[in-house]
Amino acid sequence: MNMPNSPTPQPAIAPPTEPDRRRHARYTAQVQIEILQDGTDVPLRLETTDLSRGGCYVQLLSPLPLGLRLHATLWLDGYPIFIRGLVVTRHPQFGNGIMFVDLEGRGDALLKRYLDTIST
Repeated sequence: MNMPNSPTPQPAIAPPTEPDRRRHARYTAQVQIEILQDGTDVPLRLETTDLSRGGCYVQLLSPLPLGLRLHATLWLDGYPIFIRGLVVTRHPQFGNGIMFVDLEGRGDALLKRYLDTIST
């Protein structure tokens, strides 16, 4: 089955002018993600522009506020990974960096395996 995930096995280019604080390699990967802000019922359906074991970046014309806690569902090869996250970067009219705070169940292992696959 062909899923809309379109990974490119190369490190992504960082968004404008922030110091690089990442602990994990980041890869360009267009992966479907649904973001649900705490206190809302309507998810944002987006795609990541890059992905790592520690978080992702999403493009939004109206970025989310810094420090916002959220729940997300990341779809890797048709499998949902449930995540609690935190908005850690905000670039007006560009997007947000989201740090993964907690991945439910086998989420961390599935994400690691996915990233290992696209990086080779």
